[in-house]
Amino acid sequence: MFKLLMITGVDEAGRGPAIGPLVVAGVTIDDNSKLVKNKIKDSKKLSPRRRQYLSAKIIKMAVNYELLVIPAKDIDDMRKVMTLNDIEVNAFSKVIKKLNPEICYVDSADVDEERFKQNILNNLTRKPDIISKHKADDIYPVVSAASILAKIKRDEIIKDISFKLERKVGIPMGSGYPADPITVRFLRKWINTFGSFPPEIRHSWKTIKNLENEKINKKLEDF
Repeated sequence: MFKLLMITGVDEAGRGPAIGPLVVAGVTIDDNSKLVKNKIKDSKKLSPRRRQYLSAKIIKMAVNYELLVIPAKDIDDMRKVMTLNDIEVNAFSKVIKKLNPEICYVDSADVDEERFKQNILNNLTRKPDIISKHKADDIYPVVSAASILAKIKRDEIIKDISFKLERKVGIPMGSGYPADPITVRFLRKWINTFGSFPPEIRHSWKTIKNLENEKINKKLEDF
């Protein structure tokens, strides 16, 4: 009897922001043509409405899927002993273990695609064929599908975080990225109002450390 090949794609959302979790998603399928037919694309190339529509389609088409949410506090704790790339390797490995595919496509977080692949394989007992590529979410539909589920989940969490935190300072939180002036304004007002950041903020990010130092220096000048 013909055996269907289980193929998994793994991607993340929220690597760079100073606010909120990192979300890693894996999607397992047995027929890539379903994703192609539904024009599954990298989540960054889709509108929020289109992502929402396709996420429901992906869940129906998938043989299995997995979501791993790593809160900001956990990211800070892990960064004391490992790099952000190492955090992603561990997260990708956990998702792959759960889904147990024969072939796995991953969006490489490392500049060295082969090293990213080998580091993941080192964490696995059962070793699938892994294809590690930069921009895999733009090349392979199954990775695009994972990128959509990761983005949808993180957006849901960020919506809750922004609702909770914005009420306390009365200004928008912005995208959460350090390069976003709206986010920097929000963070500066928060620390000037409360003296420290809440657990939803990644304290190990340079922007956050700079704002904390700015607050300390201001206190010293006042003294």
